[in-house]
Amino acid sequence: MIIVMKAGAAKKDRDEVLKRIRELGYKPHVIHGTTRDVIGAVGDERGKLVLQSLESMHGVESVVPILQPYKLASKEVKREQSVIRVTDDVSVGGSQIVVMAGPCSVESEEQIIETALAVRDAGAHMLRGGAYKPRTSPYSFQGLEEEGLRLLSKAREVSGLPFVTEVVNPETVELVAEYADMLQIGARNAQNFALLKKVGQLRKPVLLKRGMSMTIQEFLMSAEYVMSEGNQAVVLCERGIRTFETATRNTLDLSAIPVLKQKTHLPVIADPSHGTGNYHYVAAMAYAAVAAGADGLMIEVHSDPEHASSDGPQSLKPSKFALLMERLKLFAAASDRTL
Repeated sequence: MIIVMKAGAAKKDRDEVLKRIRELGYKPHVIHGTTRDVIGAVGDERGKLVLQSLESMHGVESVVPILQPYKLASKEVKREQSVIRVTDDVSVGGSQIVVMAGPCSVESEEQIIETALAVRDAGAHMLRGGAYKPRTSPYSFQGLEEEGLRLLSKAREVSGLPFVTEVVNPETVELVAEYADMLQIGARNAQNFALLKKVGQLRKPVLLKRGMSMTIQEFLMSAEYVMSEGNQAVVLCERGIRTFETATRNTLDLSAIPVLKQKTHLPVIADPSHGTGNYHYVAAMAYAAVAAGADGLMIEVHSDPEHASSDGPQSLKPSKFALLMERLKLFAAASDRTL
């Protein structure tokens, strides 16, 4: 159920409603709107009629059932687009298209700093890079772990770019959160519910990638796991799904972007690098994603992709990334957005 507070309702009225929701055995989540607050009451569906009694409380405008299984992520709870603040200078979901760029894996201090400076100079807003890497093969490079986090922090210090990096298990979430500006949940962990709950208990922005075989509803239910723990700062990422097609690594589902925009208030970005697995197609899919309504892009960039420890074939060289960013301005302008 959602409890819609009256415009201008006093804080003491809202606090009384929150207290009563807890007394009824539900967990309240406050969503701040532009003109009024909405409170999501999450709990046992069988007792939701009890919540109707809140309609008589001072400051309450209405009590409305949420029809979608994903409650807090639904547009029924919040009509306007959420804007997720990463730092004072970077927010995802506003009029600006946010570009996150960098290598798949942090390999050395020289590599990550060189790449950070290159993507910053080309116009990127955030650095991406993996310190912990879940790989299909146990023999593949798994990342530099905490040393990789320290190198990402140094690259942030040198370049001024905040960074997003992946968390792979609940045990290392708090360690990664000490360093990172944004936590990424990768496709392989998109239904790792223990991990989703753990990042939901923190107050760090979360970038949630769609699992390679997930439906859109399953994707939104994964976001719900994070949000139900109290963390509303979730950004969704379409990164391609597994189909019968073999010409690309995955099938980048660009239709998911407008569908998600219709169903959720959360920002949506696209990852054309993982979505195609081939650097030849990255720019075209980046432009198409912006045209489809994406709030941002995640793009892999490596100064020497031929010798990259992971995902070299889908990584752009800095010069190609700079060209992509220059052309992207035209697509942003055509979509009434800025870059």
